[in-house]
Order: sequence, then structure tokens, then C-alpha cells
Amino acid sequence: REVDYFSPLSSPLDTFAVRWVKRIIRIVPATRTSLAEAQLLAGRYLREVRLRLGLGLREVQDASAILAAKENNEEMYISSARLGQIEIESSAPSVFKILSLSAIYGIDFLHLLQRYGVRPDRVHKYRKKVGRQFTHPVSSTVYEPDTTVTVPMRIDPRFHWETTQLINRVVAIWGEIPAALLAHFNPREHIYAYVGLKDYTMFPLIRPGALMMIDDRRNRIVQEGWKDEHERPIYFIEMRDGYRVSWCELEAGKLILVPHPASPVRVQTVNFPDDAEVVGQVVGIAMRIVSGSETTLE
Repeated sequence: REVDYFSPLSSPLDTFAVRWVKRIIRIVPATRTSLAEAQLLAGRYLREVRLRLGLGLREVQDASAILAAKENNEEMYISSARLGQIEIESSAPSVFKILSLSAIYGIDFLHLLQRYGVRPDRVHKYRKKVGRQFTHPVSSTVYEPDTTVTVPMRIDPRFHWETTQLINRVVAIWGEIPAALLAHFNPREHIYAYVGLKDYTMFPLIRPGALMMIDDRRNRIVQEGWKDEHERPIYFIEMRDGYRVSWCELEAGKLILVPHPASPVRVQTVNFPDDAEVVGQVVGIAMRIVSGSETTLE
């Protein structure tokens, strides 16, 4: 039931704010109820596990006392009375007590957290929603064992590192590995390309040996609207004799491939669309910014 706790308002803005506060008031009880239910179900689950293992309340208490003493952390101790409360009431144990129960019962710690409504596997999704604007470290921890990403497992032996090519066409076998840090790597959503070791077209903006992520939905040349070279769209072009990565201009049926001013490569003009196709726009780059010693690529 909605109850009006507010006095008469003086402006439409105040009315709008109160409507949202009232919505929150109505939502909170439902959220608490679902959380209480999760805690109750988790407690029942723990009781079933304990009984299946043939452990009494006092035995679990004694085992937790050993762990608490070993770690010098009294929060890991679970009295028989507290355990009984956890099992039959809507009462969530502390993270340290969950750790003790995980060790004593042989249950995965993260699985127990999920039983109580905590979802570690959603951490990376939450980070996307928060959208921090500054540079920061990114955890590569995989919270969910089933989390996998698609990566190239074997390169076609005919692949030549000297020329710029599409990664999707030279990978012989794609496989899946568990790595939350690479969650955005999906060849079904983007095209990936490799910049040849002799391709200096966009140097130093894009260096030879770089890996590029290409959005094939952005395949129309944009010739205005940017402030500087860093905002100017870079395109991946398929030619009759190979691939190019460069800035582009369109003029009277001609596609002009514009290299970086610091590059030794010259401007190239081709018939469009007869002799060239815009595969898409480069939207991501992975590359070294410091030249290292020459290494053998296997």
C-alpha cells in the first residue's frame, strides 16, 4: 500500500522527485523479501549437506574452532547455536563463516556465495554499467568456471606475417578458454586483422604487428566531423592484391587511401567500388608502443 508521507509540494520538480522516492519505498520491501527467501533456502541447503555428510552441530563447531585457531580469526568460528540459526532462519552468515563452511563441507566457496544471492560472475558486467572514465587496472580473475571466450588456437601455415590480413580468414582452428579479461573477443561480432610487419601505412598511429578489431557495420566513409587525427576514422580496405588500413576519402568514384603524414607510404587512389571494398572501421587496437628486439613468430 502506498502512503503519502510528504507535505504539499511547491514545484513540478518536487513532485517528480517524490514520485521516484515513492517508487523506491514500494520496491524495497519486495527486494528484502526475495533476499530473505534466498537466505532461508541457503540455510536449508547447508542443513541438507551437513546431514548428508553425517555431521552433528557440535562436530561442525569443533571443526570451525580448528580453522579459526589456525587462521587466528575468531570470525571463522561457528557455534552450534549459530549454525542452527543459520540453517532454520533467514540469517546470512558472515563471509568468514561461509569460508569455514565451504572448507568443512567441501563446497565451492563461490557456489555458497551464489546461494546467498552474491554473484561474483557478474562483477565484469557490473563494471561495464558503472563505466569509470579514468584509466584503471582490470582484474583477470575468472569467477565462474564455465566462463569461456573464443580465441584462435591454430594459425593457417599459409599465413604470411609480412602482409596485412584478416585474422578471421587465417585462423585454422578457433577454441574456447576461460578468461574474463578477453570477454570482448568474439569473432562472431567483430572482424580481427593483423597489420603486416612491413606495413607502415598508419605508422606511428598503428604500428606493424598490431592486432585490430574491425566493426564491419561501419563500412561507409565518413569524411568530416572529427577534430584531429586521433578522432578521424581509420578503415580496413580489401583490394585486389591484398588489404590496406588507412584514412579514406571519396571523390568522383575514386577511393583515396590516405596514410599517416609520418609514414613513408604514398597516397593511393583506386576505382571505387570496382577495385576496393570497405570492410569496416578500425574500432580497437592492440600493439607494442616500444620497439623490442626481433623475435621469431611461431
